Amino acid sequence: MCLYRVLVLSVFLSITQAVDRSNFKTCDQSAFCSRQRAMKPGQSSYTALLETLELSDSHLTVQLLNNNNKVLLLLELYRLQGNMTRVKINELKPIKARYEVPDVLITDPPTELMSVVAQDEHRVVLSLGGEDWRLILSAQPFRLDIMEGPQVLLSLNSRGLLAFEQLRIQDTEQHEKVCGEGEEEEAEEEVDQPGMWEETFKTHADTKPNGPSSISLDFSLPGVEHVYGIPEHADGLRLKNTDGGDPYRLYNLDVFQYELFNPMALYGAVPVLLSHNTHRTMGLFWLNAAETWVDVSSGQGSSEVPQTDVRWISESGIIDVFIMLGPRPNDVFTQYSSLTGTQAFPPLSSLAYHQCRWNYNDQEDVSAVDQGFDEHDIPYDFIWLDIEHTDGKRYFTWDNNKFPQPKDMLQGLLDKRRKMVTIVDPHIKVDSSYKIHTEIRSRGYYIKNKDGGDYEGWCWPGNAGYPDFTNPEMRKWWASMFAYDQYEGSMENLYTWNDMNEPSVFNGPEVTMHKDALHGPWEHRDIHNLYGFYVQMATAEGQIQRSGGLERPFVLTRAFFAGSQRYGAVWTGDNAAEWGHLKMSIPMCLSLGLVGISFCGADVGGFFKTPSAELLVRWYQAGAYQPFFRAHAHLDTPRREPWLFGPDNTALIREAVRQRYTLLPYWYLQFYHAQRTGQPVMRLPLPPSGRDLLVHPVTDERSSGVTAYLPGNGEVSFEDGERGKIPVFQRGGSIICRKNRVRRSSSCMENDPYTLYVALDSQGKAEGEIYIDDGHTFKHKTDKQFIHRRLSFTANSLSSSDLSPDSQFTTASWVEQVNILGAQKPDAVTLTTTDGGESSVEFEFDPDTAVLTLRKPGVNAGVNWTLHLR
Repeated sequence: MCLYRVLVLSVFLSITQAVDRSNFKTCDQSAFCSRQRAMKPGQSSYTALLETLELSDSHLTVQLLNNNNKVLLLLELYRLQGNMTRVKINELKPIKARYEVPDVLITDPPTELMSVVAQDEHRVVLSLGGEDWRLILSAQPFRLDIMEGPQVLLSLNSRGLLAFEQLRIQDTEQHEKVCGEGEEEEAEEEVDQPGMWEETFKTHADTKPNGPSSISLDFSLPGVEHVYGIPEHADGLRLKNTDGGDPYRLYNLDVFQYELFNPMALYGAVPVLLSHNTHRTMGLFWLNAAETWVDVSSGQGSSEVPQTDVRWISESGIIDVFIMLGPRPNDVFTQYSSLTGTQAFPPLSSLAYHQCRWNYNDQEDVSAVDQGFDEHDIPYDFIWLDIEHTDGKRYFTWDNNKFPQPKDMLQGLLDKRRKMVTIVDPHIKVDSSYKIHTEIRSRGYYIKNKDGGDYEGWCWPGNAGYPDFTNPEMRKWWASMFAYDQYEGSMENLYTWNDMNEPSVFNGPEVTMHKDALHGPWEHRDIHNLYGFYVQMATAEGQIQRSGGLERPFVLTRAFFAGSQRYGAVWTGDNAAEWGHLKMSIPMCLSLGLVGISFCGADVGGFFKTPSAELLVRWYQAGAYQPFFRAHAHLDTPRREPWLFGPDNTALIREAVRQRYTLLPYWYLQFYHAQRTGQPVMRLPLPPSGRDLLVHPVTDERSSGVTAYLPGNGEVSFEDGERGKIPVFQRGGSIICRKNRVRRSSSCMENDPYTLYVALDSQGKAEGEIYIDDGHTFKHKTDKQFIHRRLSFTANSLSSSDLSPDSQFTTASWVEQVNILGAQKPDAVTLTTTDGGESSVEFEFDPDTAVLTLRKPGVNAGVNWTLHLR
């Protein structure tokens, strides 16, 4: 709890409200949310008809009867490999298919045998593997309990809040067909409620030809007080109790200058919730892409044991939930990544510093900014162009007056081994002379309105169409537009930013698309939260295809869903230049890391408003230790390149950016592990999940010191009277590799030497790793062209050994220096290599700091070697 207070939200911050809340619904204004929330806990109306139970090699099925309206549902239970359980509930005989989310799961999850241990007329007991793991299916009322021995880990529908509104036709005769012959006389008459067939919000009408279709299900977690996840919200890491207020909302929206400490929906939605106590960590993955609300109620269950109840409410689709049983945090990360994939391994350069603004005015402006970084000795890798670089907001084009020679501009950056990102949004200007528009229209790839015409709305270009990215053919065509012969002026050092892909529709309900718009047979209400996921997927595939499958893509997206980690980076959207937004960037990115999306950052300096010099410096110092490191600013704000705030502040910003560059080998290693294991890159420093660096950014105005809580070692005060230092601590027992020769870009540092920082633990030992590849292709995967080595200090010897002996890669980088923290002065230091060579190594020892410095061992970073302290 101390760590939570220090790192996340130590104080409540008051800010001026900027978002116009009237543009966005509350639960009371959402017909399905208010309808479902009016249903109170009690005995469930559903009964499991055990006589219909069928058990196969892969799963169990049983029918559920709604005792009120006699509608039948089908329950499917799966025991999945890796200690997971899948629960699916759908209508037994819907009048038409209900939407089931495709493409998010990386494969059909492999199952394990599920056997019946005991059965009577009241319940069925199923084995989940091992002697103590059981799933109990109770018949009346329907309920599921997952047990470990006598302990209930999780209960489903224990509060009786399962609800499943069946699709229908507004016709009483059809209702008889749905209920079944002979059942109508026993069914309670269902009374239409406001919003079931049509609802309005402001001037917008939402028609529902098949009536209400929402679903709800509750989960109880005995012994749990703390739950996390379900991003994106501008709120603390731990989810708050929603009793008496709005639930957390998951509905991708373009929220102008969002406010803090609010469960309102933002740009992305990942329906994954994690529970944690001292004994166990578990996860719930609610696979539904419709608008979703999540209620959290923490209190006491039976026997005064703490309990958290979670209720999910979605507007349409089916119930499809994965219960990840852990038991450790790392187990949950592995379980979830086995379902949706791991963080894409980014190009190394994308982990460096990015300079962005809405907008750099023209080629001369780009050149001047690029030169300014060189003149002030500040490295950067990417410069970004926002919407003004295009010809009238026509994406895949350039403004011929401002950017007449884009290839010359890109070549100038390439000569310095730098890169550019341009924005490509998914709203397409309706213009018969615009190739992108005419191609999409002629192929029939636009989303349709409820009447079958092309759906159009207002966005940056004015009147715009919206491509249907749920269509695989549309995604294939979109990807082809990134080919060098299609995207005129593009080169291999041009990458992509997908913004406004919630999708944003300025004149639409809640600044987004009408829910009754059509994606083939599906309404937009069914797929809404998937739209940004598909846009980024198609864009990333386009970058891969343009290189013949060789180069790794880099795509930044604002909207996202479960699985978006497979396609690139995200950021926290349109924040503000306020201390509260700086502080909030930490829990927002931590929350995303918990649900698989490690490549996260916030606009350094704040997108809206103007930061003070102090705030800007502190934001650079914090951003340098977040996974995605980009400065960005609104069109109407004053210019804020790093050298515009006086020489003292320039020096502080320079130092923060240079620290990022020295640590790029460590960042790259962490992303290598993230794409292999699903573990988050940025995390709370709680053992055993903490890694080797603990960072405590200064996020309070006029602060001259912080107090950090170090795992296992109590608290440490850090004084920062000169504003020039970032509180960073290295874990005892770790070895970290840096490159201390900082150059103008990361690519320029490719062959530079390493400095190893060895921090000894109380036993005089330390371990670490080094990972090296070409930094930008897939050859590490396709041809095993990489170096992965273990660094180990024990018994006064530091050695490097191969962790992947079947891989093949060579590097020109060598070990330039070794700093051993907590060492004793040796009499001599020698280096031995695998060829039997032995040589002396120069060293210095500082008795005041107990730091031993070994100078120029001169050994290649990719071979076996040992340094002996004698």
